[in-house]
Amino acid sequence: MYSTGIAYILWLFSGFGALGFHRFYLGKFGTGLLYLFTGGLFGIGSFFDLFYIPVMVREANLQAGYRDAMFGNFGNRNTGIDTGSFFRSRTKESAERIILKTAKRNEGVVSPGEIALQADITIDKAKSFLEKLVNEGYADLQVKKTGMLVYVFPEFLTEEKRNELEDF
Repeated sequence: MYSTGIAYILWLFSGFGALGFHRFYLGKFGTGLLYLFTGGLFGIGSFFDLFYIPVMVREANLQAGYRDAMFGNFGNRNTGIDTGSFFRSRTKESAERIILKTAKRNEGVVSPGEIALQADITIDKAKSFLEKLVNEGYADLQVKKTGMLVYVFPEFLTEEKRNELEDF
């Protein structure tokens, strides 16, 4: 898991964010390079990051959590060595992205059938991926009045969808 303290230390040691070390640490390589070549967007981006670092750390940890929930921790996070990055990027990462994109498009609610259709996998496999997210606490399982199981991703819920789910 990423640390806010380490991100701030890197921000400080990179010339108050001008070199973007904190962005590289948090996996934001594109903006890290941009900061490196522009002096933290001429200091404006560096100042912004002074307040935005906790949000970036939270997002990086959420992404790491989703990755680990879906596919297990293939590498050892303590050493930074990820022995499964090649495998994950070639095969399973697409399933995670499909689930998250579908959840976002559906305002936070998905079913195993939708995921199976989108990911071109069996319903059982889609259900397995979704249950893994539920077990890790990233999604909730709800049963509609019709008896249909739906998986809810709270961060993608709109107010309208949240009210609709309360009627279940």
